Formats: sequence, structure tokens, C-alpha cells
Amino acid sequence: MQHYSSIEDAPQKPVWLTIGVFDGVHLGHQAILRRLVEGARRDSAASLVVTFHPHPAVVLGKIDHPRYLTSPEERARLLGESGVDIVITLPFTLQMASLSAEEFMQQLSSRFQIRQLLAGADFALGKGREGNLARLRQIGETMGYGLQVIEPVLLEGERISSSLIRDYLQKGEVRQAGRLLGRYYRIHGQVIHGDGRGKQLGFPTANLAFWEEQLLPAGGVYATWAWVNGVRFPSVTNLGFRPTFDQHNLRPHLETHLLDFQHNLYGQTVELEFVQHLRSEIRFGSVEALIEQVNQDKKTAKEVLNHAP
Repeated sequence: MQHYSSIEDAPQKPVWLTIGVFDGVHLGHQAILRRLVEGARRDSAASLVVTFHPHPAVVLGKIDHPRYLTSPEERARLLGESGVDIVITLPFTLQMASLSAEEFMQQLSSRFQIRQLLAGADFALGKGREGNLARLRQIGETMGYGLQVIEPVLLEGERISSSLIRDYLQKGEVRQAGRLLGRYYRIHGQVIHGDGRGKQLGFPTANLAFWEEQLLPAGGVYATWAWVNGVRFPSVTNLGFRPTFDQHNLRPHLETHLLDFQHNLYGQTVELEFVQHLRSEIRFGSVEALIEQVNQDKKTAKEVLNHAP
């Protein structure tokens, strides 16, 4: 997969194209991507995804504090793992928002020979979303591309969407979110020095410095898989404000205890996969009560992860 930040830098090729934010690259997105990749290969063309960052809603003032399911880099990686040949992540600006659908498609058409445009049933682009499917089909007749519409993907009657996944995560329902994503929800970060309290209590934790614009699941304790240098370890992760020791903390902490792991992780990158919510974060009346509960959390997490793929 080749990843670019401008249309002009990408190689000039015949392409099958899809356009969208693709935050999370969930099962609904993956249905479009499969059609895109398979069709492009049959047609001896490259598969091209044009996506954006920041989210258009942020630039247009509809969202004050964005909470993404994936960073631009992880999103591009996931698109590449889906078989996509070229990903262009365009910086979304007010100038871009002012373009009509025809003007935007003309920019792409001047660089690529677009053979097919694939879009979801509710897709639209251009100023005021005037480029609906009917308009894009009309533009395609002029520019020489066909339009293929992909119907929404339903799972147990629910339409899969990034918004629905965010709702599940904000309620701590990481299993349901993972089903819609087609994989566990992931957060990664560099291990930084904390206050060392976990080690003093007998369960050392790795404190992660995570991307602040990524959506965090609801606070609490989770059974997680921790990936370190390509190796997966069972772990128990606490996400929250550590009320037993710091009642005035306003910034959430993400710390994980790797089970049966003794090595130094400082400075390394750890990726967490959230498997199951175990309990809410609570304030304990004593350190002894906290230790007893953590030991129970470790036992429960082991049982969960023993049956998790």
C-alpha cells in the first residue's frame, strides 16, 4: 500500500475509487473495500481510497472535541491490510469544504483515470453535500466513470456505523464494538514513567501516553491483550482517574498490568486490544481492599482471555 497526503504526489494510474472518512475501518467499510479491491484487480486497475483528516465535521464546527476510532496512520494501515493499493489522506480545510462535488471530482479526474466510483447508500460530497448519488452518477457520465452503490451492512438488525461503535465504547461495551469493527478495539501508546505505585503494591503497571484525540472506552477495568514487539500477552487494564489515590485528577490514565511478565517496558510501544469490561472504577476504603480486588481482577481476566481469540 502506498500512502500519500496529496493528490499530486500519487502515481497516475487507472483506478477504482472510493471516498470517505473511514474512521474505524469497520465491517461496513470493509464491504465497500472488498468490492473495490476485487473489482480493480479484475479490471487491471489500482484500488484507491481518498480519505480526510481532520474529520469534516470538526472543520465545519459541528464537533468541538473530536474522538476518533483510529488515527490517520492506523486507518491507512488498516486500509492497506484490506488490500487497497493507494491511500490518499487529504487535509480537510474550509477551502476544500467550499468545493462543489464536480470540482472535487475534477481534481481527482485530472490525476487518475477513474473507471468506477464506489459509495455507500447515504454517501454525498461537495459543499452542502450537494453531490448526492444522483449528482455523482451525472458527473460520472461526463467524466467517464461508473457509479456502484454498496448497501449498508447490518449485524443482528443494526446498521454498522462509526457512530454506533462510538456509542458502544462510551458505554464500555467493547465486545459489541469489536463485533462491528471485525476486530478488538485498539489503543496504543508509549510506556512512560508513572508514580510507581503499582509496583509498590505488587502489580507493576505500564502507563501509556496515548493519542489524545482517540476515543477512550468508558472508565473501568478491562481484560485486554497487550502487544509488545509483535508478541501478545494477557493483561488487565485500568482506564480512569484512580480515585483511591487521587480524588482531584481530571485527566484519565491508561495503565495495564501484563500477567506473568517481568521485563522493563519503559520507552516501548504497547498496543492494547480491549476484550471485555470487567468492572467500573471505584474508590477503595483501604489499600488492602484495592489489592484484594486487583487480584480478583487478574483471575477474572485470565478466565476471560483463556476463551478469547
